[in-house]
Amino acid sequence: MTAVKTAIKLPPSKHEFAEVIHRLEAGGAMLPDTPENLMQIIGLYKAYAVPMDFYWRDLLYIAEREFLNPLPFFKYFLPKEYLERHNHYAGDDADLRIWRGEATAHPELLAFIEKGETFKMPKLLHHLFHDRINMEFAEACMRAMLWHRGMGGQFDPYLDSDEYKANADRAIKAYFQGNPVMLGLYKLFPDMFLEQCRQMSYYANLGLFWEVMAPVFFEMSDRYDEGSISSVPEAMSFLVNGIFAIAGRPIYHHVYIRGECYEIIPKSKGFMWLYEAALPYVEAVFYRTAPFRGTKSYNAQARQVPEDQKDFHFGILYADVFPVGTAGIPPTLLMQDMLHFLPPYLVDYYSQHCRGEEDMLIQLGVSFQRSMYCVTSAVIQALRTALLYPLDDPNPKHLQANRDFFEMQLNRFTRSDYNIRDAARLGSIQKQDYR
Repeated sequence: MTAVKTAIKLPPSKHEFAEVIHRLEAGGAMLPDTPENLMQIIGLYKAYAVPMDFYWRDLLYIAEREFLNPLPFFKYFLPKEYLERHNHYAGDDADLRIWRGEATAHPELLAFIEKGETFKMPKLLHHLFHDRINMEFAEACMRAMLWHRGMGGQFDPYLDSDEYKANADRAIKAYFQGNPVMLGLYKLFPDMFLEQCRQMSYYANLGLFWEVMAPVFFEMSDRYDEGSISSVPEAMSFLVNGIFAIAGRPIYHHVYIRGECYEIIPKSKGFMWLYEAALPYVEAVFYRTAPFRGTKSYNAQARQVPEDQKDFHFGILYADVFPVGTAGIPPTLLMQDMLHFLPPYLVDYYSQHCRGEEDMLIQLGVSFQRSMYCVTSAVIQALRTALLYPLDDPNPKHLQANRDFFEMQLNRFTRSDYNIRDAARLGSIQKQDYR
């Protein structure tokens, strides 16, 4: 997708964010196109991709191997098999090669796993000192997707089907074979075990989603370094093209028990990456999530918390980026993970603008917020491409339909109820001094 060259045939928008509407209509993003913004979002994509390379591998390991382990003490101890597992979108044997790099775990990730922030020591000590990748963040995103169910697609309804329950039943009985205590508990509380199985299916869903996004972000970083991505619209266009290229990637859940594969959600169901993983992820994590604990007391009777899940607005697009030590949004633990993998140009940039070294996490979080507004823009443009008309369509009615769609999307940031208008950061990211 390229920026529109034709003259705009519609009168100016009267929307509160008319400037942003016009930018979207011209093929741009919600984020203004400046060299500083481009540097921030690409640097954050790189810093995000390295821990994400661990996230997706460990999510699949938990979904496929740990499964319903009642005492999963070592679920974050990724075995060599999964560190060497080939990403389907990188390496010479890729299904579709997005990143030109290697298919196994990223070298910077392996180096961090070895030494962390401190020095080389047994993996257990790294874990106990919390000198590691923070998988708690990945699990918080997964739980947001699990909690905000029913957002379109066929994956989520399938979790309540008789076919899914039968597949899960076979896997659960096989997993606890020879364990009469757990089998007895399963007979007494089948729904509890089934709900845990659904959670494991969302582990797999998110792992398969991030398996795509990691090489996308790595490739964007490499192209920026080479000079072939030189503007925010070009970065967003790369994301849009990637979304369509990967849209049909299968979403499934397999469990491996004593060498046998149990297909809880078979690939043959035809669940697709775009509709069953990407769109629910953006909705649940970027927009909704849940009120993050530890920073504010919410009075539900005073309507400080929405009555309906659809009105939740606690995602990164609304976050007051302040590191409070929680696994939710603001994504404090992700910010800590990204801090280890910042490209040098972004470290130099923060050193110029930070209020001391401790402020770098906050600045990093603000840059992350900008980068996720760019990703959200790509999703909006992809939906417009799929559902409506080209940006340079000669029919004014079609252009008006596009505008109505863009305005509808931005209306989510202008609602006055539940303090949504003040919480939204769309206005903030329009200014370069938002730091």
